[in-house]
Parts: sequence; structure tokens; C-alpha cells
Amino acid sequence: MDFFNLTGIFASPWDVVRSLVDIIIVSYIFYRLLGLIQNSRAEQLLKGVIVLLLFSAGATVLQLDLLNWLLDKFWLVLAIALPIVFQPELRRILEQLGQGKFLKTYYGSSSPDTNRLLIHEIITAAKLMARDKIGALMVLARDTDIEEYLDSGTRMDAVVSAGLLINIFVPNTPLHDGAVVIKHGRIQSAACFLPLSSNPALDPKLGTRHRAGLGITEVSDAIAVIVSEETGTISVARAGRLVRYLDEKSLQEILEMELVTPAEPPERVWKRRMAHGRKDGEK
Repeated sequence: MDFFNLTGIFASPWDVVRSLVDIIIVSYIFYRLLGLIQNSRAEQLLKGVIVLLLFSAGATVLQLDLLNWLLDKFWLVLAIALPIVFQPELRRILEQLGQGKFLKTYYGSSSPDTNRLLIHEIITAAKLMARDKIGALMVLARDTDIEEYLDSGTRMDAVVSAGLLINIFVPNTPLHDGAVVIKHGRIQSAACFLPLSSNPALDPKLGTRHRAGLGITEVSDAIAVIVSEETGTISVARAGRLVRYLDEKSLQEILEMELVTPAEPPERVWKRRMAHGRKDGEK
């Protein structure tokens, strides 16, 4: 035996590099997937699946044959049910893959300067409506087709301005009830009806306006800016997640993060803002 022949013990440098690239790609894919389902109903379901996996592993180790048989049948049913339950998240993942956005962050289809002007008008309107406790729901459509929801409202095709947005949502006016949808830098429709979120983990105090804002972000890549009629607080929904109790600066940071090149990774900003929102809500 040749004790100096170590070829079979140590891998070649190329094998090491290939393994590292493989690990990095898989880790990033899992990171993006977890980011998509974070703070959505899919996150709660995923936790339940993990508990069942641990329970199933324990039953196997303890050789509980009857329980193992029952769990095997349950996993078969679950394999059929999961695609139905996770439909909004699966749809969002497939859309991002098809649009080439799964491995990158979306910054809007318009130019950064156009988006900055749009952000300025939305923030101005939101600030004034929050002060006067005028309820509002403004949806910023992106790549996902939401024409069916635009058709449910009144077509406008108007320039976005703070004054027009405020006038639309003034109580007892024809278009105040529903959502304004902004697409390609223009107000496309007003008084639109949106799908309500079915997330069971939502705060029961949230009203229809917040649930509609969350619902449209669960079925599309749109962003929703919500002003509460009861409290005057400003919230933003994105990818089935809701950040509440925003001030002018926080709202600007989030919108610029989504529509203009951000100064830091978007997921980090959203996690920080959601943490701050929970703290503010506890006061």
C-alpha cells in the first residue's frame, strides 16, 4: 500500500469550488423562498409541516408501525393539498421566475426620476390624508397583470398628483370607496374592488381596506399604500406582508427601496420596518 498516495483522500480544487458554488446557489434559493413566504399564511403552514416531519421522524425511530402507516397516508393527502393551499405563494414564485425577477430585486419599470416624482406625490397625499383621517388605498401595479381589478373600477388615465388623490378619497364622493390603481406612472382606475386577504394570522382589528391592500399583494407583485380612516396611520403592503405605523420618512424609505435603487438589501429594510411597526403597535 502506498501511504503517500493521497489522491483518494483529498478532493481536487475544482471539486471544492464546484461544491461551494452548489451550496451558495441552493442557500440563496432557500433564502429567496423564505423571504417570499415570510409573515404570510404559508409561513405558519410551513411551521406545521416541520412539526409533522419531526413527529414522523420520532415515530420511525420508536418503530410505531401503526402511527407510521397513518402518517404515510396523511403525507399523501398533504402532497395533494399543499399546492392548493400555497397557491398564492407558488403563483408569485412562478411569476418571478417567468419575469426573471426571482434572482434580483425589482426597482420599477419607470425611470428612477419618474418614480421619485411619483413617490413624492403619494407621500404628500398620504401625509395630508393621515392628518385628516381620510381613508385611502393606493395600489402601485408593477409587472403582474391585474387588469381584472382595474376593470372593476372607473377608468381615469390621469396624471398622479397629491391633490387628485386626496379629492378621490374625500368621503361621500363617487370614487372614494375602493382602491386607486397606479400603473406606468399614471392613475389608471379608481374605486377598484380588490381581493381580500385570507391570512388567518392577521390582526382581527384590521378592516376591509387593509385586508384588500394585503390581498392584492398576495396575488401580484403590486405595492399597496393604506391610510386608516379610524386612526390616521399609514401602512404599506408588499408580497403579503404589512408594515404599519409609518411616518413620512419611513414611507419614503420603503417606496424608494421598491421603486428606486435601494441603499441596502430590501429584505433587511422590510424586516427592520416590520419590527419597528410591531413595537409601535404595542404602545
